[in-house]
Amino acid sequence: MNYHCKGMNCHRKRIKRDMALKFILIPDSFKGTLSSSQICGVMDEKIKKHFPDSRTVSIPVADGGEGSVDAFITAVGGDKEYVTVKNPYFEDMQSYFGLIDGGQTAVIEMASCAGLPLVEDRKDPRLTTTYGVGQLILAAAGKGVKKIIVGLGGSSTNDGGCGAAAAVGIKFYDRDGREFIPTGGTTVDIDRIDLSGRNSLLEQVEIVTMCDIDNPMYGPTGASCIFGPQKGADEAMVLQLDEGIRNLSRVIAQATGTDISQVPGTGAAGAMGAGMIAFFGSRLQMGIQTVLDTVRFGEIIGDADYILTGEGKLDSQSLRGKVVIGIAERAKQQAKSVIAVVGGADDDEIGKAYDMGVTAVFPINRLPQDFSVSRHLSQENLAYTVDNIIRLIKAGQGEH
Repeated sequence: MNYHCKGMNCHRKRIKRDMALKFILIPDSFKGTLSSSQICGVMDEKIKKHFPDSRTVSIPVADGGEGSVDAFITAVGGDKEYVTVKNPYFEDMQSYFGLIDGGQTAVIEMASCAGLPLVEDRKDPRLTTTYGVGQLILAAAGKGVKKIIVGLGGSSTNDGGCGAAAAVGIKFYDRDGREFIPTGGTTVDIDRIDLSGRNSLLEQVEIVTMCDIDNPMYGPTGASCIFGPQKGADEAMVLQLDEGIRNLSRVIAQATGTDISQVPGTGAAGAMGAGMIAFFGSRLQMGIQTVLDTVRFGEIIGDADYILTGEGKLDSQSLRGKVVIGIAERAKQQAKSVIAVVGGADDDEIGKAYDMGVTAVFPINRLPQDFSVSRHLSQENLAYTVDNIIRLIKAGQGEH
C-alpha cells in the first residue's frame, strides 16, 4: 500500500488546503428544543472557529408551520407584507406573508391566521375557519407574484379549506339552496359547490403546498381522527367532523369530476390539503423539496465542500423523503458529502440513510439520558458534536 501522496494528487491537496472551504448548513429544527436558525448559528460558530476563512451558507429549513416565512426570508432574503385578515373565529387580525425572489414568489404559513395558538382556550374545530388563509393567498396574488408557496401545519381548523375557498369567491350551498361559509361543524351541510366565481387573479399564479404527511381526507387515518383531538375534539366530535369531511369529499368529486379523498396529504391540516388541490389547483409537495427548489439548491452546492444537515430524530419517517434524505438525494447527484447531525437515530435506519446519500450520521447526545433531561442540554450537546466533526474535517485537511 502506498502511504505517500505523489505528483498531482499531493499538489491537489495543497491547493485545497489553500482554498477557503464552503459549507452549506441546512438543518431542520429539533422539535421542542432548537429552531433550524439556532442550529445554523451553532454550526456556523464552530466552523468559523476552526476555519476562519471558510464560506458558510445558512438555509434554515421551513416545514410549513409557524416560522416558515421567516425561515425563507433568512435563507434567500425578502420582506414581510402585513395584511388584515380573519382569524380562526372570523375576527379581524393582522397577519402576514413573505415576498422573496425579487417579489416573484410569496410564502404563506396557514398557522399565521388559522393556527392553534390563536384560539387559546377556545379550541373547537367545529367553529374555526381557514378564511384568513384565502385572504392571504388573494393578497399575495394581488402583488403580482408568479408563485405562491402555502405551508400547512399547526392549524386549529377542520374545514377542508372551505373557508379559504370562500374568501377567493367559491360558493357553497346547503340542501335548501342557501349560500354559507362552511366550518368544520357544517361541512356536512354542503350540498353543492360553485367554482365559477373563483377570483381571476389566481389563474396566472402557480400554487405549491408544503405538506409532509400522507394522511387521506377521512377515515381512521384521516384529518379528523388523527388531528382532531389535538384541536379540542372529543370522540363524539371526531365522528361528527369525519362525517363532514366525507361529505365534502363527495361534493368535491361532484363539482370537479375527481375523487381526491385518498390522495396522500389531503388530510393535512384539517383536510386543508384536499382544499388546496380542489379549490386552488395546487400540488402537494414535501416541504424539503419546496425549500430546495426555492433556494436553487443544485446551484448553491456546485462548489460546496461539505453539507451539514440534521433533524430531531432519524427514523423510518425520515426515509420517506423528509429533510435529511431529501437533501442527501439531491446532493448525491453531485457526489457531495452530507453530514447529518441528529438528536437521535434508529440503528435500523442509519444503514438505509447511507444508501440514500448520507455520508455520516452523528447523534448529539453524549450520555445515556432521558429526553426530559437531555432536551435542556440540546444546544450544548449540538455544539460539542459539531465541534468534533469540524475538528475531524480539519485533521483531514492536513491542519492541526
